[in-house]
Amino acid sequence: MSEYLETPAGRRIAFQRSNGRGPGVVFLGGFKSDMTGTKAAWLHDWARGQNRAFLRFDYSGHGDSSGVFEEGCIGDWFADARHVIEALTDGPQVLVGSSMGGWISLLVARAMPQRVAGLVTVAAAPDFTEQGFWAGFSEAQRQAVMTKGRVALPSDYADQPYVITRRLIEDGRDHLVMNQPLPLPFPVRMLQGTADTDVPVDWAVRLLDHAGGDDVRLTLLKGADHRFSTSECLALIARSIDDVLA
Repeated sequence: MSEYLETPAGRRIAFQRSNGRGPGVVFLGGFKSDMTGTKAAWLHDWARGQNRAFLRFDYSGHGDSSGVFEEGCIGDWFADARHVIEALTDGPQVLVGSSMGGWISLLVARAMPQRVAGLVTVAAAPDFTEQGFWAGFSEAQRQAVMTKGRVALPSDYADQPYVITRRLIEDGRDHLVMNQPLPLPFPVRMLQGTADTDVPVDWAVRLLDHAGGDDVRLTLLKGADHRFSTSECLALIARSIDDVLA
């Protein structure tokens, strides 16, 4: 059953956690996904089997949390993640960031590195509002975003289109991580599928090159797609968490 946490901004964040030894594991999900997804649920069960503390949650406008998805932005979801980690966990945590959650986890790591024991990213999508959406928009789509405040894009993961707002784009520019130094002074394991059609492999390679740190590795899994949820993918995520903890 979900519990709820009120943030300083007045957002009601749904979360599920299990107690266990530390460092705990915190799962940060993707754009328009929620904590009932395959990776989040599987990792919760895995952590329980390891007697490892675990936390998963829904950003505002996602899942069971308050708010409207289309009104949210990276800054809001980063603030949600930061508050959840500060309020609901003790000591350094291993962050597991999937897709947009990879970007959010990098923002958390930059803001409070003392609370990060290690980082595992899964198809990380840093700066995707800029290097994905904005860079890929036609001139007509850019005009629609700037004059009408929104544009609708078809989704491979839901019946309804994604509505991309001017606020999402402009706020994203305030939270870029690839345009300035990105020190990661803890073990980092980046995972990426070669058949991912949402996050190109070269994004993963660029992030590897860009990140600062003495223990940063990228693993490419041949044939894995963006969901990264097959038994082989899930086992690789778990091994990567173990590797970081070791």
